[in-house]
Amino acid sequence: MRKNVCMFVWNHFTNDARVLRECTTLSEENYSVDLICIQDPKDSNLPLYEERNPNFRVHRVRRYPLLLDMMKMGFRLCVQKKPVGLLALALWLVVCYLFPIPVITLTILCVLLLKTKLQVVWVRGSIILNMIKKGMQKNYDIYHSNDLNTLPQGFMCSKIRFKKRKLVYDSHEVQTSRTGYDSGIYGKMESFFIDKINAMIVENHTRAKYNEDLYGFYPNVVHNYPFKQDINENETLSIHKILGLPEGEKILLYQGGIQTGRGLDKLIQAAPLFNEGTLVFIGDGRIKPELERMVNEMDLNHKVKFLPKVNLSDLPNYTKNAYLGFQVLNNVCFNHFSASSNKLFEYIMSHVPVVACSFPEIKRVVEGEHVGLCVDSHNHVEIANAVNVLLENEILRNEMSENCKQAKLKYNWEVEKENLLTIYKRVELNEGNA
Repeated sequence: MRKNVCMFVWNHFTNDARVLRECTTLSEENYSVDLICIQDPKDSNLPLYEERNPNFRVHRVRRYPLLLDMMKMGFRLCVQKKPVGLLALALWLVVCYLFPIPVITLTILCVLLLKTKLQVVWVRGSIILNMIKKGMQKNYDIYHSNDLNTLPQGFMCSKIRFKKRKLVYDSHEVQTSRTGYDSGIYGKMESFFIDKINAMIVENHTRAKYNEDLYGFYPNVVHNYPFKQDINENETLSIHKILGLPEGEKILLYQGGIQTGRGLDKLIQAAPLFNEGTLVFIGDGRIKPELERMVNEMDLNHKVKFLPKVNLSDLPNYTKNAYLGFQVLNNVCFNHFSASSNKLFEYIMSHVPVVACSFPEIKRVVEGEHVGLCVDSHNHVEIANAVNVLLENEILRNEMSENCKQAKLKYNWEVEKENLLTIYKRVELNEGNA
């Protein structure tokens, strides 16, 4: 009998490769999967409901409460002096005159909700409640929470009920030591829920050991490896043509989120020291404007180029253009230090050698499979020296590219997915963690 799985993720589910792989795998086995994620109001083409296959459906809940959207629209119409807005303002003033105390109180509350951090609490609270509501509408056997920000939803749906259900906690990051999660509340929150789950999944054994030291049990490990690909079957989208570069120009590629702590400023500092090639960033993120300013100030527009984020399914068609790739995380938190990094394996899948940070999980693959060079990712000169080694020694670079062809046979989802399926079978038998 097919089991029903409800999975939660705190994003729009447009570029979440790990969640896509897990949902697809479960749906192709003995599971029917509903993924609950968040609507993107900026993308009108992104549907609230999708059916990826007969056993895998995507449900997106409203990002903003309806009342908040109406309040913002009314405020905008008034500011723009639209007739409808002015009429609404006139009616509001009449109601204020007739019922001054309650209406003025409500007005103050509305202003606070629109202009203070209370709006963030309201929006996030609304998303959580909508996710819980959606998660309770069907008779699910297993709930699966991706990361800490969906664990309360999974807990409420699986445990606050007469007949409890199984709960899997899939922690993609180290929640107690990661950028942007500086408050101690995250650790306390995870600690509260950790003994209420049926199984925990982490990305690698370094993180599993960290959690064992923290909570006294060794979580299951499911590595973040990509689907196996034959790059000869993929269409090539020429970065050279897109950027107007000569065909022979060597592409030195970073692909991924343009976020702090990823060593991207060090790459720009290193760029003037590269003997040849063009540094290309594919992706978007919070610090992208800052990096673009940095490139302008250093007069590097001829040597450093930016492309926007591309669809996950199209990314390999860009990656295969690269002469080498970068994964130079900085050691700003244990989450970065312990990362395996899906981008590393995406480069390998496209036969692209890497210049990478020398953190344990990344170094184990890069040096163990001889698919690149590890450096001190905080030192832009060392990064540049490694790049120049691969630029000057094409025999070494091509040897590493050939090694990628063997490494991809090991580091791929077709092999790794068996670990996920084993975990689910154990959960069904009440045998959660390793």
